[in-house]
Amino acid sequence: MQLHLSQAGIVLCIGPSNSGKSTFLKQLIANNMIKPSEIVSSDDYRITVADLDFIDFQDATKQEADLLYEQYSAISTEAFQLMEQVVTARAKLNRLTFVDATHLNAREREKYFAIAKRQHVPIYGIIFDIPLEQLLARDNMRENPRGTARIKQQARKLKDEKRFLKKEAFTRLYTFNSDADAWSIVREPSPLTIELGTGIDVIGDIHGCYDEMLALIEKLGYVEENGLYIHPEGRKLISVGDIMSRGPKSLATMQFWLKQIEAGLGYMTDSNHGWKIARWLEGKNVQLAHGDELVEQEMQQFEIEYGVEKTTALKQHLAQMLLQAPSHYIITENGIGKAVVTHAGIRDRYIGKNSSRIRDFCRYGDVVGTGDNGRPIRAEWYADHKTSELIIWGHEPKLKPLKMNNTVNIDQGVVFGGQLTAFRYPESTFEAVEAYENYAGEQQNPLLEAAAKHFEPPNIHAFIKGFEVETTNGGAIWVGDGYAKAAIDTVSHYTVPMEQLIYIPPTMSPTPQTSQLEEYLEHPAEAFAYYKKYGFTELIAEKKHMGSRAVLLLFKNKQIAKEWVDKETLGIITTRSGRAFFDANAHEIIVQKLHTELVAKNYFEKMMTDFVLLDAEILPWNLKAQSLIDEQYAHVAEHALMDRQKLATKLQTTLVDVAEWQNQYKELLRNAVRFDAVYQNYCWSVDDLAAIQIAPFHILAHSNETCFHQPHTWHMEMNHWLAQDSSIFIATDYQIITNEQDEQKVIAWWEEMTAVGHEGIVIKPLTFIPKNKGRLIQPAIKVRGREYLRIIYGMDYTDPKQLAQLKKRNPSKKMKHALQEFALGLEGIERFVQKESMARIHECVLATLALESDAVDPRL
Repeated sequence: MQLHLSQAGIVLCIGPSNSGKSTFLKQLIANNMIKPSEIVSSDDYRITVADLDFIDFQDATKQEADLLYEQYSAISTEAFQLMEQVVTARAKLNRLTFVDATHLNAREREKYFAIAKRQHVPIYGIIFDIPLEQLLARDNMRENPRGTARIKQQARKLKDEKRFLKKEAFTRLYTFNSDADAWSIVREPSPLTIELGTGIDVIGDIHGCYDEMLALIEKLGYVEENGLYIHPEGRKLISVGDIMSRGPKSLATMQFWLKQIEAGLGYMTDSNHGWKIARWLEGKNVQLAHGDELVEQEMQQFEIEYGVEKTTALKQHLAQMLLQAPSHYIITENGIGKAVVTHAGIRDRYIGKNSSRIRDFCRYGDVVGTGDNGRPIRAEWYADHKTSELIIWGHEPKLKPLKMNNTVNIDQGVVFGGQLTAFRYPESTFEAVEAYENYAGEQQNPLLEAAAKHFEPPNIHAFIKGFEVETTNGGAIWVGDGYAKAAIDTVSHYTVPMEQLIYIPPTMSPTPQTSQLEEYLEHPAEAFAYYKKYGFTELIAEKKHMGSRAVLLLFKNKQIAKEWVDKETLGIITTRSGRAFFDANAHEIIVQKLHTELVAKNYFEKMMTDFVLLDAEILPWNLKAQSLIDEQYAHVAEHALMDRQKLATKLQTTLVDVAEWQNQYKELLRNAVRFDAVYQNYCWSVDDLAAIQIAPFHILAHSNETCFHQPHTWHMEMNHWLAQDSSIFIATDYQIITNEQDEQKVIAWWEEMTAVGHEGIVIKPLTFIPKNKGRLIQPAIKVRGREYLRIIYGMDYTDPKQLAQLKKRNPSKKMKHALQEFALGLEGIERFVQKESMARIHECVLATLALESDAVDPRL
C-alpha cells in the first residue's frame, strides 16, 4: 500500500502502545524512504528531557503510583511541549515530520492541527488499528511492559475515536491493520515548482485582450504550430492570472491557455477573476460583476453556435483548468528557487506552501479594508519582502512595470487602454504591446485615475514626524523628524517645483583609509585596496572635473515634458541641492543649445526615448562658486601672499641669524603661491555663456528604462559620443584597470595631473551598482590631489604635524551617507521612469536632502 505525502507537512501516527508505530517508521528508514531526522518521537523526547521514557508503577502502592504517575505526566508535558516546538520549526521551514506518539485524545491532535494551519502545511494521519490480542502479546515481549490495563484502555479509546478521526481536518487519513500490510512512501512533487529551463516569459493580466496577447507572444518569439505557440529555444509561458473578464475575447483567451497548459507549454496562477469564473462554470451561485458578466455573454453566444453538449464540456474543462491553478509558482534552477510568480502578491513565509489563507492572499493581495468608493484598500505587502526570490505579480494596474524591493508588477492595464507586459526571466527584461483600445471605458479606470493624480502633492503629514523609504538596493532608510523638517523647509523655499525635482546626486566618499605614504593624505592605492577587499578587480578611473554638480533632464519636445513634469519645457537643470542651476534667461539659452545638439545627433530616436537624465559637472567652478571664491579663497590667498612675502623679505634684511625662520617662511610663501594657483585653475570668465562646458558622466535614465545595468565603460563611451563635434559637452579622460600594471599607470597619470593642480580622479568598479554578498559597497571613491587639497584643508596642511593629525580622520559617516543617498537616488529614478506618483518619487528626493542636512565634515 502506498502512502502519498507532500514534500512538507505533519504526519500523526495514531494508535495504542505496541501497535507498531515506531517499528513501522524504522522500517521506512531502513528502506531509505524517510530520514531519521524526519521523526519526532514522544519516547525520545522523554529521554531528552528526563533521561527515561517509561515509569513502571503497576506494583506500587496507591500513593506511590499516584506520585509516579504525576512525575510521568510532568515529564510527558515537557516532552510534548518540546516536540511541538520542533514540529512547528520544521513546518515553518517546509519540512515533513512524522510524530510518533499515541495521539488518542482529540485535544492532543488539535495542537498539531493548529500548527499545520498556522504554518500552512498539510496534515496526514496513519491509524494503527491492530487487534487487541496482538497488542497484548507484543506487550508481554517488551523489556518494559506497559501493562494489560493500560493497553486495553488505549485500545478502547482508539475504537471510540475512529468515528471522530474520519471527520477531522486531515489532508489524508490512512489505516494500518496488520504486520502483513506492505507500505511504501510516495513523495508527491510540489505542484508549485517549475524548472527554469531555457527561460520563462511571464505575462501580466490579459483580461480578455486576446489580440494584444497574441501580438505580444509573437513579439516574444513564439511560433504557432497546429494551434499551439512554441518557442524555438524551448521557453515557456506563465500567466499571472485574470486572463478573462472586462475585455472583448475572454473565451478565446481561456481556450488558448487551456491548450497551452494541456500541452505542457504554459502555466497559469490562480487569480480573483479566475476563481470567480471557475465557480460560475461549475454552476455555483456566483454574482457576476466587474466585467465577469461579459464571460457569461460570450458563453451564451458559444452555446447558440455549438449547442449545449459542447458548451457543457467546455465549461468543465475550463473550470478544471482554473481550479487547478496554484496560488503561486516557484521558478527553480538546479533545485534552488529563484523567482516566484503569483497574481496579487505573496508573503515570504507563504512561499512554497498552500492553504486557503495563502490562496486568498495571492488572489486579492493584502486587503486591509474598503474605501468610500467600494474598492478594497490594499497594504504594500512588497515592502516587507526580505528574501532573495524575485516576486513577479500583477493584479494592480500600474502605468509602468513597478520594481519594488525585489518584486516586479507587470499589470499595465491593457484592458484599460494601457499595455500588456511580459517579463522575461532570467533576463529580467520587459516586452510590451500597446492596447488597441480602452475596452473598460472611463469609469473606475485605474490608469486614468493614476494619471490624474500623478502630480498631486505629497501629504506633508506623512513626512513631518520622520519617515522610512524602502529602497531596492539599500533596504529601508529611516529619516528622523528633525532632518525631515529641514528637508521640507529646503523644498518649500529653495528648490525647483517638486514635480521637476527628480534626483539629488549622492555625496561621494574619499578613500576609507588615508595614504600610507608619508607626504600624501589621499592616494589611489587605498581605493584599489578597498575594491580588492570586496572582490572587484575590474575598475575604471575617471578624471574629476572641478566644476559644479548638476542634474540635466532634457526632453524630446515640450509636450512630452508636460506629461512627465507638468511643465512645457525642453529641459530642467538643477544643482546638487535641487535648486535651479541658471537664472531664467541663461537656462533657456543653455537648454536650447543642448536640445539642438541632441537633435543633431538624432539622440532621442537612436535611444528610443522621450527624455535623457544626465548626472554631470558644469564648468567653470566659479560659475556657481564665485562668492565662495571671493570671500574665502581669493581673500585668503591675497592676504597670505602679501603677509608672507613681507615677512620673508624682512627676515632677509635682519642682522640676526634667522636662517631657520627664513626657510620656514620660504616654504609658507610657496604654500600660498600654490594655494593661489590651485583655485584659479578652475576659474575663467563666464561673461559669455559660450564659455560654459558640461561633462556628463552618467546617463542615468531614458523614458523606457534606467541605465544602471550598463557598465561605466558604456557611460564613458556615451560621454565621448556626446562630446564629439560639441560646443558645450566635453569628454572625460578615463582609464580601465584590470591588473597591477594598470594600477601603476593610473597612479602615474594621477600624479601628473594633480601636480599641476587638477582636482584628481574618481575610481569605480565597472559595475554601476556594486554589491558584495548582497550589500552595497561604495559605488565611487574620489582621490584628490596633494595640491588641490590645500583649498580643502588649508594651504599649510602638508606640514608634517598637521598631516599626521589629518590622517586620523574618520570618513565612516560620510561613507554611510554616500551609500544611503546612492540607494535613494536609484530608487527615485526607477520610480520616475515607472511613472509612479509624485509622492513616491519625491520621498526619495526628500530623504536625500534630509541626509544632506545631517552634519558631516565638509572637507571629506
